[in-house]
Amino acid sequence: MKTYQVVGIGNAIVDVFSTADDSFLDLMGIQKGIMQLVERERGELLYGAMTNRQQAPGGSVANTLAGLGNLGLTTAFIGRVHDDALGKFYARTMADEGTDFVNPPVPGGELPTSRSMIFVCPDGERSMNTYLGISSELGPDDVSDSVAGSAEILFLEGYLYDKPKGKQAFERAVDLCHAKGGKAGIALSDPFCVDRHRDDFRRLVKSLDYVIGNEHEWASLYQTDLSAALEQAAADAGLVVCTRSGHDVIVVRGDEQVVVPVRRVVPVDATGAGDQFAAGFLYGMATGQSLATSGRMGCVAAAEVISHFGARPEADLKALFRKEGLV
Repeated sequence: MKTYQVVGIGNAIVDVFSTADDSFLDLMGIQKGIMQLVERERGELLYGAMTNRQQAPGGSVANTLAGLGNLGLTTAFIGRVHDDALGKFYARTMADEGTDFVNPPVPGGELPTSRSMIFVCPDGERSMNTYLGISSELGPDDVSDSVAGSAEILFLEGYLYDKPKGKQAFERAVDLCHAKGGKAGIALSDPFCVDRHRDDFRRLVKSLDYVIGNEHEWASLYQTDLSAALEQAAADAGLVVCTRSGHDVIVVRGDEQVVVPVRRVVPVDATGAGDQFAAGFLYGMATGQSLATSGRMGCVAAAEVISHFGARPEADLKALFRKEGLV
């Protein structure tokens, strides 16, 4: 059985890019600069309206795994795609980038591969229209003993918590990981997701070894100010990480608290900043670094991804860590 340093579970979404101007967005009724979920018919309409399409594998945890692959760790992704052109593209590209895509594309069925139609305007603003498709149907049957049970670190995507089968998949994966001595954790993903499932998330956090979230997600989870929220989180979870969009990162483990300074940069494209922070931080965890060093690794990885378009690193992250004296 192969051992993986990090196994992730999340939405397998193909990002499809096209250029557009403001008049096109108005014509199609697209709200500029935000991400909105769309139904299948709307998704197909927008996909058909795209010109000069470019596509790349996306999804929050999948982006994190791409960063970890960049850093040389052995990784696997538990996701769900359809046996269509986009699904085959997703599975093949993840494998080519060094992450085992362990579930083969699903033949038959009614739902196509998930996709996010991203329209990029001349001013750099991105308007994302996401159709969740088959990836949102991921459930416990998609979680194999041999993969989740061989993870040194398991990383869950909070977005999947919207469906009952997603919750069951998480619970099964965490049990399998813990049974073999691995560490399991989650990215809270979105304050609105936390709002919808607050009680369930609080129970889940108590069963996990680490949790990564931003200040809005933590405040939403405990419905209090950030300081009190992190104090409660530290009592519930083994390790708590709080990012604060351009401000110092706070890491808490028991009575130990570390504040990691952030070097502020003007982003070219902020997409993927949280995903790559997680990649750097989990790399530090996987290689036995201190909390402070792991946090700094996360900040370096996040700074790299916001320096260019796209949610995945283009530079050699380990070389950047070396330059910063982190390895």
